[in-house]
This record gives sequence, C-alpha cells and structure tokens, in this order.
Amino acid sequence: MTNLIQVEQLYRFYGDLCAVNDVNFSLERGEILGFLGPNGAGKTTTMQMICGNLAPSTGQIFINGIDILDQPKDAKRELGYLPEVPPVYRELTTDEFLSYCAKLHRLPKANIAKAVDNAKERCGLTEVGKRLIGNLSKGYQQRVGIAQAILHNPSVIILDEPTVGLDPIQIREIRELIRELGKEHGIILSTHILPEIQEVCTRVQIIHQGRLVLNDSIEGLERNMRALSVLLKTVTSPDLVKFYAIKGILSIEELGENRYRIFHDKESTPAATIAETVVTAGWGLLELIPDKRSMEQIFIEITRQDPHEK
Repeated sequence: MTNLIQVEQLYRFYGDLCAVNDVNFSLERGEILGFLGPNGAGKTTTMQMICGNLAPSTGQIFINGIDILDQPKDAKRELGYLPEVPPVYRELTTDEFLSYCAKLHRLPKANIAKAVDNAKERCGLTEVGKRLIGNLSKGYQQRVGIAQAILHNPSVIILDEPTVGLDPIQIREIRELIRELGKEHGIILSTHILPEIQEVCTRVQIIHQGRLVLNDSIEGLERNMRALSVLLKTVTSPDLVKFYAIKGILSIEELGENRYRIFHDKESTPAATIAETVVTAGWGLLELIPDKRSMEQIFIEITRQDPHEK
C-alpha cells in the first residue's frame, strides 16, 4: 500500500489552549479512515490543518509525500474535499457546475469534458448532467459535491458528514459510493454517525481533548466491542460459589430474576464450563450469550476518560 497522509507530532495552540496535542497518524491507499470526536475535541482543527486551511503550531503533514507547509499548492492538488454543506451552485446545471470546478482545479481545457464525464459516471450522475442542481434531491446534490471533490483524481478524499440529512435509501447509496471510491483513493470520513463507521470504514480514530485516544482497525474495534462478560439466565437460583471456582471468572453481577452478568479475564472463554456447571447442577439453563458493547458505549467510555492519564 502507498502512504498518502503522514501526520507527525501535530500541535495547534490558541493562546494557552492546546487544541491539538501531539497527533500522529497515517493513511494508506485503499483505507477509509473514520475520524470521530465529541464537540470541541480538536477534530475540526485537525481536519483544517490537513486540508491546509490552518497552519499547525508545530508538526509536519505530508500529502502523498509532499510537505503541505513547504509546497502547499502541490500538496493541495492531492486533496479532494467535501464539506458538511456541499458547495454547489443551485442555479447551475450539474455539467456547468462540474466544468466550473474543473477550471478551478486548473485542469487543462482539453481534459475537462472527460474529467466531468468520469466524475459523473463514478458518482451516478450521468442522467442528471443537464438538470439544475437546485432541482435535484439532497442525495443527488451530495453526489454532485462528491463529484467535485474527485474531478482532479486526488490521492486523498476528505468527506465531512456526507450522509447528514439523507433518507435511508440515499444513505445506503452514498455509503456504497464511498466504499467504491475507497478502493482507489485514501479517504478520511468525519462523521457523528457511529454505525456509519462500522458500515464503511476500514479503520477508526477517536480524538478527545486534542489527543488521539483510539487508533484501530474495524476488526480490532469489533474485538473491543466483545465485552469480557457473558449473560446467564437459569430456571432456579444457582450457587454462585461454584462459578467463582471456574478459571478466569472475576466477578458476578446479579441482575434479578435469575439473570447474571459474569465477568472474566481476557485470556479466558469460560462459557462452555459455565454451561456444563449449570446443567450438571440441574439449575436449568435458559440463556447464555456473550455480552456485547455497542460502539456508542465504547465511544462514551473513551471520551469520558482523561487522555492525560494514559
């Protein structure tokens, strides 16, 4: 894979306030990176620095190997950006707007028509080239916004809340488009919609109080979502002492009506032994399932912690 973004020891101060604190990460071709953070965490500031709209106090940002501070124009040519509100001109047709954007990207005149047609085809806009953008649905306007971001075939595409305000069908279509674009580009997806990260992204980062507090693959995140506990329900009340005798069991939480949450250590998978114990003792096994945390729970747990304690 090709390293498309390299962020090293990134800091940004506003007076005495450190909004971004020693952020380091990379983005490879073929990756879709979900970027999360609560309001005021430093996410927008980080995105602005990556896009070259805001200078870091210290640190380096390389876009496809180009230092954005030393060669800003060359670095920005490698970027495509869709802000939360698509920057479309409603009074223009799709073709007119994309041709105008191609000129802004300084594409050679001879290449504009081909670039526009390619962007329309990739974004499913071929049939609406002659229609006014103002008459298109919000989903199609979002597609036009993505099309302008890929006209110049950038290495990196940055999408800020690309599915906000769309209906479920439009959301599914935009997510599929992002997955397709992710095969050829590196994508940073900034969103507050947590299921979107699992649906679309290959990797996730969470920023909190200016620091990256999570940087993991989706597979690693899903492993993290499998909590170290199981839920047990029996017909009659069990003798909990027998459970504590099982290797790896740390504690048991009584939930009422013969339901229990049994916590265990990382190295143990005691479900089979628990089931055998219940059946042998004749307590009547009604339910034994892994206790799974949602991504929302993980996000809340991480962002409630003080990152300075890590």
